[in-house]
Amino acid sequence: MKILLIADEESKYLWDYYQPGRLSGIDCILSCGDLKQEYLEFLVTMSGKPLYYVHGNHDTGYEHYPPEGCDSAEDTLINFNGLRILGLGGCLRYHPGTYQYSEKEMRARIKRVSRLIRKAGGVDIIITHAPPRGYGDAPDNAHRGFECFVRLIDEFHPMYLIHGHVHQSYGDRLPQSVVYGDTTVYNAVGWHILDIDVPQPAVRPSGLGRLFSRLMKPRVCK
Repeated sequence: MKILLIADEESKYLWDYYQPGRLSGIDCILSCGDLKQEYLEFLVTMSGKPLYYVHGNHDTGYEHYPPEGCDSAEDTLINFNGLRILGLGGCLRYHPGTYQYSEKEMRARIKRVSRLIRKAGGVDIIITHAPPRGYGDAPDNAHRGFECFVRLIDEFHPMYLIHGHVHQSYGDRLPQSVVYGDTTVYNAVGWHILDIDVPQPAVRPSGLGRLFSRLMKPRVCK
């Protein structure tokens, strides 16, 4: 599955100088915030594919004018063709503003969506605006990551956590991606193509198959 990742910076290649066919082959679009509504609307129209987004801390205009034709992934788990996608937008609060949260507030959001993850049997991709603390974030107050995102990864082991917020231009040593445990933390600022294999759900044996398995299971005699 090919996924277009976008965040923070509108691409002239995909918008101002767009040419037909540049979005061919993608299956869906994931937006990690701080992008103009018109940009998202253009991409979803030109691609004809679903676009799921979370809010960046500068997306206050979405309150009155959400991007048409696009779907918010905030605080919900979306199953897209077998790929389980969770959205948690916003950044760590550094001054009063919409879509900014304290650690306590983000932990409360995670607690609410954790039941959705368990019900779905896990999560494959988490899209956020801010990164996890210590993994792709920056040292200044405005671009520090959430510590609770690290605990979220520890508990559910997604394949990817994809974020924006931290521009590569902020520092030469900022990585595009970093691996933490079983999870790749990926910075989506600008645009990128992610080619991913969709996990296949385990096939549960039928009732007759389960009975046969029990009958054939070795027995230990003491």
